[in-house]
Amino acid sequence: MIDLQPATDAVSTLVRGVTDAQLPARTPCTEASLGDLIDHLDGLAMAFALAARKQVPPGGSVAPSADGARLGSDWRSRIPPRLSELAQAWDDDSAWTGMTQVGGLELPGEAVGLIALDEILVHGWDIAVASGQSVRFESELVEAAYEFVRDSVAQNPQGTPGMFGPPVPTRPDAPLLDQLIGLTGRRPDWRAGSRLSATA
Repeated sequence: MIDLQPATDAVSTLVRGVTDAQLPARTPCTEASLGDLIDHLDGLAMAFALAARKQVPPGGSVAPSADGARLGSDWRSRIPPRLSELAQAWDDDSAWTGMTQVGGLELPGEAVGLIALDEILVHGWDIAVASGQSVRFESELVEAAYEFVRDSVAQNPQGTPGMFGPPVPTRPDAPLLDQLIGLTGRRPDWRAGSRLSATA
């Protein structure tokens, strides 16, 4: 079992630090604005909390949206508690066992927990660099996500549609977070105002 709370706490701080004026800003994801990514984060927080509890939402399990127009005006106060609820839901051994559903897929609980961790870390990084903030994640969490994504890339070296783009090479001595970011198809040197974007 992995404690997701330190990661969700860090990302909640990032969410609170984004201004309304930054919502249309470009991000490392080609098709998504900063507002779109924050909306996606909101949806995935709810989806992965349900998955931890082995609950299927009304209408079935579907991929979280990514549409900044859906954010409303209370997103800074709404999303951090949802992220905390996500972490609390995975703070239960039973969440990591058996099968569950998320994004329309049925997967082992352990795999879904690792996907949740990866989503939090990578989209947290996306939000940080797009809004000009800095973020640090606990090394144990980055290592767990890196090993999960590395294994996925080994099976799908050209990327996993809907999850990762083709990996971007990084230096062998690069920080592990940079290596994780590269494996997901992003450029670790991407910064606000950059013309370089990821494919996922």
